[in-house]
Amino acid sequence: MLDVEGLARTRRYVTRWVRYQLAGPRVTHFERDFLGKTVVVSGSAPVSTKPRGWDDSFRVLTINASQMAVQGWLSQPPDVTLIQFNQVEGLNPAAVEVRRVLQHQKTGLLCILNWRHERERLVNGLQAFDYRYDELSLISRHERIALMHRMTGKLNLELEGEAKWSNGIVGAALALASGAANVVLTAIDPLSKGHKYNSLDLSRMHQETDLQALRIFRERRLPVFTADPNVAQSIDLPLWEPRSR
Repeated sequence: MLDVEGLARTRRYVTRWVRYQLAGPRVTHFERDFLGKTVVVSGSAPVSTKPRGWDDSFRVLTINASQMAVQGWLSQPPDVTLIQFNQVEGLNPAAVEVRRVLQHQKTGLLCILNWRHERERLVNGLQAFDYRYDELSLISRHERIALMHRMTGKLNLELEGEAKWSNGIVGAALALASGAANVVLTAIDPLSKGHKYNSLDLSRMHQETDLQALRIFRERRLPVFTADPNVAQSIDLPLWEPRSR
């Protein structure tokens, strides 16, 4: 008997694979910001920890509104921020909350993931909630896939939402691809629920793919650590110590 659902999925995979190959995307990297540096990648899980040995030599990459989760010890705007495209205009509760808490905030290099419209519309959308930046960059879906393929060896064409890597893991991969000496994760916990900057208690997606990526980073002996003791214990990720530098 013909598996109609399986056939449709295969066709979708082949179509995306062909488009990806034709696009020939580059692997995004920001060596100017991260080369040789210890990079703190902040997500928005409820528990966030200031990395031990923190000083101005560290670089900071935040995800969506996670700069609000670290504002207690971050004395200046993040160096780089990744924001998913739907956070700029989306009407779902999570997107509305992101814009609310980021209103009047600032970052250095702002990277918008998978923006599908003209640049002017993006600029106007950011101005609507007064989110400021020194530079603006776009990372397409194909470029994100290429980055994760390089750093994990897995070609994930993102056929389903749950199959995607989270933006926190993408941020870690971006820092590694940019030559970071160490990547320290905080408030990135695939097993957690909810967000540091709101009380919506939303479930966290991408659990299995994120755990897979972290396992691959360990197997490849990449310098990825966590600043959060609970994460180090629950998912066997090395706990950051200054001597790890």
